[in-house]
Amino acid sequence: MATLYFGGSFNPIHHGHLICSRAIAEARGFDRVCLMPSARPPHKQNAVNLAGSADRMGMCRLAIADDHLVEVDDLELGRDGPSYTIETVRELARRTTGKVSWLIGADMLLFLPHWHRPDDLLAEVNFIVMARPGWSIDWSTLPPPFQQLQQNVVPAPSIDISSTQIRTRVAQGLPISYLTPWPVCTYIEEHQLYRSG
Repeated sequence: MATLYFGGSFNPIHHGHLICSRAIAEARGFDRVCLMPSARPPHKQNAVNLAGSADRMGMCRLAIADDHLVEVDDLELGRDGPSYTIETVRELARRTTGKVSWLIGADMLLFLPHWHRPDDLLAEVNFIVMARPGWSIDWSTLPPPFQQLQQNVVPAPSIDISSTQIRTRVAQGLPISYLTPWPVCTYIEEHQLYRSG
């Protein structure tokens, strides 16, 4: 089965992640989506509101429990140190045949040339870029090799939900139902995640 891998902190996972990744996978002919929660995202090393990796993995598993087209992989959670995508895709490449396809949000595109070993990533990964409606970028600001990713941009459904929004609402004591699957809402409540103070 053709798999589209989707890495992220998923802090917490929400309907936007699920709806958009599924839509992109369908648009590009992938059979399934595999969520890849990162243990220690390099760009979020000092995040004070980052739930533990076990909590984020647990919420991902709850969110996709009844979805046979989406799975979750704990590969990055068993690795010490920062979660570098190049190490993950090389391990995935050893498991499968063909180039690994990796979904990134358009907001991360400008940072891609600054990721760990970016030239190797560009050579070894089939990046699919998820763009929100109305999104635009000045492609000339990217190094020439990265400008070729323009052909891999796929518009995503307009889902205005973010993990930051969910964490803020939880800290303020506001409901988060309908923003994330109900089992995730329950998990956040039971484990007292994202509380202020």
